[in-house]
Amino acid sequence: MHYVSTRGHSGRKQFSETLLEGLAEDGGLYIPQTYPRVDDATLDAWRTLSYPSLAFEVLSLYISDIPPADLKAICERTYTPEVFGSSKIAPLRKLENGLYLQGLSNGPTLAFKDMAMQLLGNLLEYELARRHEELNILGATSGDTGSAAEYAMRGKKGVRVFMLSPRARMSAFQQAQMFSLQDDNIHNIAIDGVFDDCQDIVKRVSGDLEFKQRYKIGAVNSINWARLLAQVVYYFYGYLQATEPQSAGASFAVPSGNFGNICAGHVGRMMGLPISRLVLATNENDVLDEFFRTGVYRVRSRADTLETSSPSMDISKASNLERFVFDLLGRDASRTKLLFEDQLRERGAFDLSGDPCFADAATRFGFRSGRSTHADRLATIRDTWERYDTMIDPHTADGVTVARVHGSPEEPMIVLETALPIKFAATIREALGRDPDRPQRFDGIEDLPKRVRVLPANAEAVKNYIADVVQGS
Repeated sequence: MHYVSTRGHSGRKQFSETLLEGLAEDGGLYIPQTYPRVDDATLDAWRTLSYPSLAFEVLSLYISDIPPADLKAICERTYTPEVFGSSKIAPLRKLENGLYLQGLSNGPTLAFKDMAMQLLGNLLEYELARRHEELNILGATSGDTGSAAEYAMRGKKGVRVFMLSPRARMSAFQQAQMFSLQDDNIHNIAIDGVFDDCQDIVKRVSGDLEFKQRYKIGAVNSINWARLLAQVVYYFYGYLQATEPQSAGASFAVPSGNFGNICAGHVGRMMGLPISRLVLATNENDVLDEFFRTGVYRVRSRADTLETSSPSMDISKASNLERFVFDLLGRDASRTKLLFEDQLRERGAFDLSGDPCFADAATRFGFRSGRSTHADRLATIRDTWERYDTMIDPHTADGVTVARVHGSPEEPMIVLETALPIKFAATIREALGRDPDRPQRFDGIEDLPKRVRVLPANAEAVKNYIADVVQGS
């Protein structure tokens, strides 16, 4: 299996190269040269597999440069009851006829990002040890990626983490999870700006090839193919739990800001997983909903990026959309480059509404979308608690809200859980008049000493900080 850039760079890479590089040399995203196909017989044979065994089977289709025995051991070391709370790893719960909730937030940081990040940490440690190299991971977070990455990488040999977050734009719990870590290899950087500023800095630093090579810069955001690949596994696992052998399809509703989580569903569907619809749910920052409704992708300014009660989706520039548009355009790399490099930089938007391919987003690729508001979130959190004795976080509430618009009792609609409610206690109190349950290990976390550096929204300032840390080590 080889990987190519969405923007046409001529070099073909193996999996381990994409793992360490993150972003392609031409600024594009790595994507497999072809999607492996899974037939019905194989899918049914996978129904009895444990989560780590299923992860090994799916990952093996994409990873040809890690010996199978080593990859299997990594999967088994990653997906354990000790790390994820039960042997189910990603259990399914039925809410009502046709509507299910897939639990993805039982890992160390109580968010779905752990599902991929724990695997990524073990893959990176393995590969760096094999090469006798070190890596400086540069990432951006709107809330959950940062803590998931830091908890996965803390204490890992050969790895430093530099995580950018928008200053004062995360919940108190999210900030405390990250900033209270005192590990020497973890470096938190609060940027004066919004998440999109953080993400832009990561891309600019990674785009400086001399700096990237000199300081061995890698990525753990969903621009890293390995991170997205790990997420494909729970689509298969959710489908297999919700359906019977030889049954029809299922649909997934996915709260999405940066398009990484739902892009993993697109990959699963391209592999032959019988997904009828991929339902994308946004909050008031609805740039993705606008694109799938109209064909216009219009990036918002910092001033127009709203601060909402589902803050992990307060994003107006969705990095992973480029992977899907690459497929939508028939894998036309030159045109993808024109849209995402030239038109976005010059105009802040591109328009596919008049292109015949745009209709394929719904008809061929199964995408639907919808928008949820603060009032919707409160109502859905309250309804889900009162009717099903199930407490959900605001992002998951966005997913449930939009799922109900596009679902039907005749076919399973699986909502992917984003995080446990404790990460967004203020909104839960507003909706239910009570605090969410808090795992004992996080008691008093907001009061712990914080370790964070505040920097302006400037790539040079971040590069200087990284250089000072690395040179001073």
